[in-house]
Amino acid sequence: MPVPEDLIEILACPETKAPVVLEGNWIVSTDPGTRRRYPIKDDIPIMLIDESETMEEEAWRGVMKKHGVSID
Repeated sequence: MPVPEDLIEILACPETKAPVVLEGNWIVSTDPGTRRRYPIKDDIPIMLIDESETMEEEAWRGVMKKHGVSID
């Protein structure tokens, strides 16, 4: 079962408290300073900073554009 949209709406980046978006098997922070993404394992978002990755800026910008997130 995929992560429900209503859960995505209440989740936030644990580091910056920024809203997040669902992108494939990742929960991606909308914060441009950190560009963190958190994995989803067995349909469970792992919202731990130690488990996150920092996205390359270009890839992060592409995800934000895809989801209609204004970054400028």
